Amino acid sequence: MPLALEDRLAVTELVALHGHLVDAGKLDLLDEVFTADVVHDLSDFGRGEVVGLAALTEAALALGAGNPVAHHVTNVVVEEVSEGRVRARSKGLGVMANGSCGSVTYEDTVIRVGTAGWRISHRRVVACRVPLNGLGQGPNAP
Repeated sequence: MPLALEDRLAVTELVALHGHLVDAGKLDLLDEVFTADVVHDLSDFGRGEVVGLAALTEAALALGAGNPVAHHVTNVVVEEVSEGRVRARSKGLGVMANGSCGSVTYEDTVIRVGTAGWRISHRRVVACRVPLNGLGQGPNAP
């Protein structure tokens, strides 16, 4: 049976909630977005994997002023993998305090957690550094 519309909406809102909580400094509420044992893969930024909510909060606090002041998420695509498990891909924009901006792709594994609902159990953050993922960037590109 295909994923219910209500579940698609819940997962999309879950992905969006992350930015609201982080930008407001409500790191103590990240359990509303992530599982307790979440794996947050920041390898593309040279930070490896951060495992668990406590470590994720610690990493955010350690980064301090290096954190974006605004996290915006868009283009959420939800694909059912199995009963109670979906894959969500989305685009993220991070706005820094100096006004600079960066783009990432979030690759999330989202699971249903009992009565708590949907939670992200694994997030891979991939930096978008070149247009078209490098297509047309060869030696003959304008």
